[in-house]
Amino acid sequence: MSELSLDDNDRKILDLLRDNGRLTNQELAELIGLSASQCSRRRIALEQAGMILGYHAQLSPQADGTPVMGVIEVRMQSQVPEVVEAFHTFVARQPAIRDAFKLTGDYDYLLKVAVGNLAELSQLIQQLAGLRDCVGHLRTAVVLERLKEAGNALPDSELS
Repeated sequence: MSELSLDDNDRKILDLLRDNGRLTNQELAELIGLSASQCSRRRIALEQAGMILGYHAQLSPQADGTPVMGVIEVRMQSQVPEVVEAFHTFVARQPAIRDAFKLTGDYDYLLKVAVGNLAELSQLIQQLAGLRDCVGHLRTAVVLERLKEAGNALPDSELS
């Protein structure tokens, strides 16, 4: 990742793209007050500097086939590098784990998971618990309502 000094226009581009990654350079230019070619060069520079990590569609859980969402707090058994690496490998390879965060506090990691049903959630919990050299304790909660994701409030139709 290269160094890039962000000015107000770069920050405006990032803010606009956070809300709508489908904006064209022409649309960005009109919203910011720059030319489309300037916006294109700035976007490319932001991508190359690692400020823009990707462009994604946010799917509904029903469209994705994963209507059951949960969060799992993980306390590690050990912080030995090989143990942590094995856990990280499991997390990276498990498609049901959508987001993973290393934490401070009582638990070492927070996992956001999405599965098709409670049986799949139970199976994932069993797999995590089966990592005996890695995982010391798990605490799981099922999400009842999705109010806000990726910084955006969800429409009422998405909440239930």
